Amino acid sequence: MDPERPVEMAVVRELCALATWAPNHKLTWPWVFAIVVGDGRARLGEVAADAMARHGDPAPRVAKTRGKFLRAPVVVAVGTLPGDTELRTAENRDAVAAGIQNLLLGATARGLASFWSSCPKGANDPVAAAVGFPAGTHVTGLVYLGWPSPGPTPATIERPPAEIRVVDA
Repeated sequence: MDPERPVEMAVVRELCALATWAPNHKLTWPWVFAIVVGDGRARLGEVAADAMARHGDPAPRVAKTRGKFLRAPVVVAVGTLPGDTELRTAENRDAVAAGIQNLLLGATARGLASFWSSCPKGANDPVAAAVGFPAGTHVTGLVYLGWPSPGPTPATIERPPAEIRVVDA
């Protein structure tokens, strides 16, 4: 991914809107988005790394996290709002995951490179607060977006065949 080549904000907003077309049980609209660009990416890395250090992660991993959000010109934090029950919260998270897939497919269709990362262990609440999400929000994904650099792409990486079972009784 080319970290220097910007992605138009209108495109990123369109991809976030595309995510909201994912199905969501009871029409809870559980997703929240934060578009992190410029110096905000370094700040996000500091927040995540500091949380990891407090959590006891190894120093090399903490150091790597400080700069990892600078790998792409845009990082979209995607959060799941809590539901009114444990079941609704789980359904909300499933819906947000489906929404992230929509976002990734839309990015690919536009020729962008993308990568879905989870929030570092122990960093959910500080990261959620840093991007302005409401308390209790689960950071379901940190999506890196940018223009591709030369090298392997998901389409050229060989994958194992799908394991499929047919149940007829």
